[in-house]
Amino acid sequence: MISLIPLMIERVGVVLIVAFLLAQMKSFRKVIDQSQTVKEKMILVVIFGLFGVMSNYTGIKIHPNSITENSWLIAIEPDSAIANTRIMGITIGSMLGGPVVGVGIGLIAGLHRYLMGGFTATACAISAILAGGIAGYVGMVRKRRGTITAPFAVMMGIIMEITQMGLILIVTKPFDIAWNLVKVIGIPMIIINGLGMLLFMIIIQNILREREKTRALQTSKAFYIADQTLPFFRKGLNPESCQRVAELMLELTDADAIAITNAEGVLAHVGSASDHHKPTLGFSTELTKKVLKEGTVLMARSREEILCQNERCPLRAAVVLPLRLHDRTVGTLKLYFNNPSQLTEVERELAEGLANLFSTQLELGEAEQQSKLLKDAEVKALQAQIHPHFLFNAINTISVLCRTNPEKARKLLLELSHFFRSNLQGARQMLISLEKEIEHVKAYLSLEQARFPDRYEVDWSIEEGLENQLLPPFVLQPLVENSIRHAFSKMKRGEVKVEVSADDVHLCIQVRDNGHGISADKLQVLGKETVVSTHGTGTALVNIKERLYGIYGKEATFRIKSEEEKGTSIQIKIPLKQTGGYSSYDEGIYS
Repeated sequence: MISLIPLMIERVGVVLIVAFLLAQMKSFRKVIDQSQTVKEKMILVVIFGLFGVMSNYTGIKIHPNSITENSWLIAIEPDSAIANTRIMGITIGSMLGGPVVGVGIGLIAGLHRYLMGGFTATACAISAILAGGIAGYVGMVRKRRGTITAPFAVMMGIIMEITQMGLILIVTKPFDIAWNLVKVIGIPMIIINGLGMLLFMIIIQNILREREKTRALQTSKAFYIADQTLPFFRKGLNPESCQRVAELMLELTDADAIAITNAEGVLAHVGSASDHHKPTLGFSTELTKKVLKEGTVLMARSREEILCQNERCPLRAAVVLPLRLHDRTVGTLKLYFNNPSQLTEVERELAEGLANLFSTQLELGEAEQQSKLLKDAEVKALQAQIHPHFLFNAINTISVLCRTNPEKARKLLLELSHFFRSNLQGARQMLISLEKEIEHVKAYLSLEQARFPDRYEVDWSIEEGLENQLLPPFVLQPLVENSIRHAFSKMKRGEVKVEVSADDVHLCIQVRDNGHGISADKLQVLGKETVVSTHGTGTALVNIKERLYGIYGKEATFRIKSEEEKGTSIQIKIPLKQTGGYSSYDEGIYS
């Protein structure tokens, strides 16, 4: 019995070497995964059935009175039996695949063992099928509750081997011969098969851990790339954003070139072959056209499939993925490789994950843009509405001056015209120059000062060189109007100071007055929501704050400071952005 153990260890070693070699194959790694298709279950049946066959061939022949060391068994004499590792492969394959797979493995290994002969052939064949069915069912139940651990697999292997020994005693006649055989092979086969199960499961667990590690790394990499590219995809599929996304992907993936297209042409191509693969209208490859038409992932593993017209093009493999927006394919993401062997399953899965994330980013960008457009439409509807009292008061003032001071009435009409024109133009633009905004405020002030010539004084402090800085329209005018209408009631004279300056990154605006100030309870909600007041509701301040945060996000600040009987100060900071003409913020998802 003791002399059988070293021989059994050798046989287990042969099986484990084969298992290790199989573990290096992608197809084997795939079928080991937790969820198998019918095809993969059939592959499991064949693979582990062949393990059982190999165990039969490498078994150790047991005569009634001796153990024969042999290298390869073809047939067994009627009075002989074999000690082997057949139960090990059957049990592992069955636990991985379930009861149907287990019975299939047991049938292959058991039928082969029966055809080899020997006085235990029938018992061994029955035990093989029985072990497959039981181990498959137990493994299926175990996987539903958790995972199959190495200790659990070892325990199942030992139980199945003990079951085989019991069947040999029950089925094989005469009993004394069966008993003598079990005494010789029972303990060595139980120990060695248990050890083999442990080592085999370690190999399988390493496969699963490596696959999980690869998936985790891919997921982490995909999310990192998605996080880096999100600010650009928010602006949609346009040449500038796609160029930056392609550059980031080239840096963060193993691809030799990255290209991004919309439905009309190539928007960006960076990396290898960029000397002749250039952004252009239309497509040079049928591969891209097919992906746009069918919305499916396509791969190329030769220069002929890529269909580049340049004979010196180094690109030899590609994976082309659809970029989708609301179930429409609006573009493609293309990863190119100089060597077809670089286009691995890992690279393909990473590319698919990125394409899905990029599609989601495009949808979020469009939703964000639509939200901004909706808010802007609401704001512009408010901006287009001129305060009726202001209009009536201005007309009445001008009508009086037509008799007393015609020249001044003429100037005020021009200012009213300018005010109207600025109001309408501002309602159509997202950003205007500081110079235009100041002109709008001064037109308003000239009309108000005509009515109350000595009521207030406005002091301007504008830093030089800021005339072309951009800001949302109707930011200054409502702040100055608030000071004039609400800060100086019952006061003989008030002062308003408008200061505009810049630091390294911000345009800074401050409007201060020496009016009545605001009570602490109202100050807490002012600018956040409308308030109940006989002098106003604070809607203009809410409007300004929402527009600033809607356009600039966290880069904008809006602060109100006030003390009763000392005055109020409103401070605004927005990012510096200068241009020579009209600008529209985030013109659209597509360019």
